[in-house]
Amino acid sequence: MATAARARVAYLLRQLQRAACQCPTHSHTYSQAPGLSPSGKTTDYAFEMAVSNIRYGAGVTKEVGMDLQNMGAKNVCLMTDKNLSKLPPVQVAMDSLVKNGIPFTVYDNVRVEPTDASFMEAIEFAQKGAFDAYVAVGGGSTMDTCKAANLYASSPHSDFLDYVSAPIGKGKPVSVPLKPLIAVPTTSGTGSETTGVAIFDYEHLKVKIGITSRAIKPTLGLIDPLHTLHMPARVVANSGFDVLCHALESYTTLPYHLRSPCPSNPITRPAYQGSNPISDIWAIHALRIVAKYLKRAVRNPDDLEARSHMHLASAFAGIGFGNAGVHLCHGMSYPISGLVKTYKAKDYNVDHPLVPHGLSVVLTSPAVFTFTAQMFPERHLETAEILGADTRTARIQDAGLVLAETLRKFLFDLDVDDGLAAVGYSKADIPALVKGTLPQERVTKLAPRPQSEEDLAALFEASMKLY
Repeated sequence: MATAARARVAYLLRQLQRAACQCPTHSHTYSQAPGLSPSGKTTDYAFEMAVSNIRYGAGVTKEVGMDLQNMGAKNVCLMTDKNLSKLPPVQVAMDSLVKNGIPFTVYDNVRVEPTDASFMEAIEFAQKGAFDAYVAVGGGSTMDTCKAANLYASSPHSDFLDYVSAPIGKGKPVSVPLKPLIAVPTTSGTGSETTGVAIFDYEHLKVKIGITSRAIKPTLGLIDPLHTLHMPARVVANSGFDVLCHALESYTTLPYHLRSPCPSNPITRPAYQGSNPISDIWAIHALRIVAKYLKRAVRNPDDLEARSHMHLASAFAGIGFGNAGVHLCHGMSYPISGLVKTYKAKDYNVDHPLVPHGLSVVLTSPAVFTFTAQMFPERHLETAEILGADTRTARIQDAGLVLAETLRKFLFDLDVDDGLAAVGYSKADIPALVKGTLPQERVTKLAPRPQSEEDLAALFEASMKLY
């Protein structure tokens, strides 16, 4: 790293750290009892765990036809993308359907990093097909597209924005019954096989937004580590960064009993509820696996042990964040990927500019965790230690800087682009990036520390260069 650039990054990170709010409201500890939020509304007092059924094993995809037969499925939609449609994971799934006499139709027009338009195309296909079950074979883009298709085919009279999260959509609770959906993940990142979340680019506003409801989570996730052997190195890396940030963010979200308002009815309790004792276990376990196996999985495509562990870690982190939520790394990532100009990531066979989701998330992580650390310094130091930092002599007030430096080293070792500038952004883009973050209230409000537009601008600036 150039000396001047490194000094600038260090200065910005110190400024973010010093600006942390120390008022009683925002200097809480995890063990605080429920009380009143600053707005005067009662905070929540309960959390709920909702997870898809999960089956893990090498070659387990061969069972999908039997599962559908057991469900009594007669007309199945198999969703994937055009690249995967030619690869073994999809062929294995189709062979199982044929062997078990399951009639099916393939939809292979899923867009990597889906948009509202690509969602609508899949929804129209699903509505016309009148399917009684779905199979999604692919990464998060495929699984999320299939969730949306299942939802709106089951609720054909709903407007598209009815179920989209506020403030862009209406965020209505899902009360209609959905068809069975079996998810077969082929990447190790999103954890979408475990969650009730579907993310897309809303092209009109150039922001990413989501549909979040326990009702849309898959019926079953088939986690088959053999599929990971088909992932190129940068796909493995960027998927792994998503796991990394899912774990770090869910572990440091606002605790569930400090989230407001308290729902008046359980159906309105959000899927992203804040950190809780059960999600914490999954987040930390996933983080330990990332620390041990991600570099191996990236560097050796034949390392089935490492790639198998990362495949499980994706699901583990999904269980954690799918019920706790994420915060600023994800909230800020959506405009980073949504406003992409010309950048095309290596190893992604797509016909449009693309900042992969995991990369867009991890580029802000050093700045974000410097900013949040004074809320939960012990948790930040704990995660830094898991990722390899020697924290024996670290001061608690330096927790954010320690974790930030640990993350920078981790990313440098994995040849990650040198900050937002390396993917095409400059200081002139910061206002647009901030504007694109503001609608992400479903996640930004879960940050342990409130943030102003000025704070977000400082975080983006500090993320322009990493090294």
